[in-house]
Amino acid sequence: MGAARRRSRSCICWLFVFAILIFVIVAVVIKFKGKLIHPDIVPGRPGPIVKKYAEALSIAVQFFDVQKSGKLVDNKISWRGDSALKDGSKAGLDLSKGMYDAGDHVKFGLPMAFTATMLSWAILEYGDQMKATKQLVSSQNSLKWITDYLVNCHPSKDVLYIQVGDPGVDHDCWQRPETMAEERPLTQVNKSSPGTEVAAETAAALASASLVFKAINSTYSDLLLEHAEQLFTFADTHRGSYSISIPQVQKFYNSTGYEDELLWAAAWLYHATSDTSYLKYVTVENGEEFADWEEPSWFSWDNKLAGAQVLISRVSFFGSDKASKEEKVGLQLYKKTAEAVMCGLIPDSPSATSSRTDSGLIWVSEWNCLQHTTASAFLALVYSDYMFTSQTPDLYCSGNSYSPKDLRDFAISQVDYILGDNPMKLSYLVGYGEDYPLQVHHRGASIPADVKTGCKGFKWLESTEPNPNVAVGALVGGPFFNETYMDIRNNSMQGEPTTYNSAFIMGLLSGLVTRSSVVESFD
Repeated sequence: MGAARRRSRSCICWLFVFAILIFVIVAVVIKFKGKLIHPDIVPGRPGPIVKKYAEALSIAVQFFDVQKSGKLVDNKISWRGDSALKDGSKAGLDLSKGMYDAGDHVKFGLPMAFTATMLSWAILEYGDQMKATKQLVSSQNSLKWITDYLVNCHPSKDVLYIQVGDPGVDHDCWQRPETMAEERPLTQVNKSSPGTEVAAETAAALASASLVFKAINSTYSDLLLEHAEQLFTFADTHRGSYSISIPQVQKFYNSTGYEDELLWAAAWLYHATSDTSYLKYVTVENGEEFADWEEPSWFSWDNKLAGAQVLISRVSFFGSDKASKEEKVGLQLYKKTAEAVMCGLIPDSPSATSSRTDSGLIWVSEWNCLQHTTASAFLALVYSDYMFTSQTPDLYCSGNSYSPKDLRDFAISQVDYILGDNPMKLSYLVGYGEDYPLQVHHRGASIPADVKTGCKGFKWLESTEPNPNVAVGALVGGPFFNETYMDIRNNSMQGEPTTYNSAFIMGLLSGLVTRSSVVESFD
């Protein structure tokens, strides 16, 4: 009799739980007008692993090891070795770490700092997904390899070293980084030769990275944040473009302006500090002048506006309670502009951009076209997850309604194209799939590890054979607008990979590798 009563009470309890579950589901359906946002997703909990994206992520993360400078610790790339060990020594600095930006051996500060910022953003949004696929620690280590270098590049408040090596000399050489013997001069910005964009981008990198390391190494996190705040003050106080102060940079990483970097850096500092003076900076004080509200733009190493608009929209989605009335007006303008960016990306939106190929790939520039592809897809994925986590069911584009899933589907379409679902049936991620570029424009990959070429190893550039070393994880520049690709080593326009492309694709793959929401706070 007692056992029967216990079974009866157990059944009643389970019926009660089931009734509550049904009530919650019905309430959600009513709230979202009959539409469930990702019905197979539980907020805050990673879902099943998507095998192809997990495999691609495990490959993409390796390109950062390919690009490392300095004394390599726990080297995972068999054909790489120590290089540039004396960088910075003439100034009494250790600038041996950091990463080569592409297929050459100059350390360019602006794209390297941007790589760090994007890698931080990817970890902050999708660290749980990286952890689920065992890629989080290696991503954090790659980030620290860059931030260690950036900290050393900032020896005093108003001095930042922004380049190691002479691009002209470097581009006249074709050699492995391990055998470099040429002089590697240092370039700096300071109060008399300002470089607002590169100082602000470095501030953004260190501020965002401080959040990544906050729970891992609080002392290191505090150090990064201290440098970030000093660099932002330097960038903002001594305004001036490094392209004007140092004209020789124009040929390689020319800046089209620094206002976007100031907003970008201040946004990251707000997230890192919760100091509302940074929120006031991006809204009331400089928003109208710097932000190009309601004018959507492309996101890249040079133009951070779209990224800043999405990042600042995060405040509107998850935490605008600290904002004043005037600041909330600015926040809404950022969100409205971010929505315009999203509307331009969704293929069947009334305001969809025409900057895409017949197969639907976002295509803006023939040089390194996949930068804009991956950048756009990353922003769409992040914004989709902001909507999902905040339970925002709809995005309106000229009166048409779109869901978070529409943005996610767009991001998936871009990644799948990159991984081989394209007219060439070619994977643009080196090492992934059965068919990928074999003649990547990359000095170290193109020369056998046991060969000493000196500076003039151009026979390896001109060789028609596949690279003897695989630059695993490299995301090449990508196809032309007609969706063709020429796998020729000297075709740097299409075949040269970059670290910032890798940061974008890592963020994308991490967000797609399993369906889940983002955290509401980076803290």
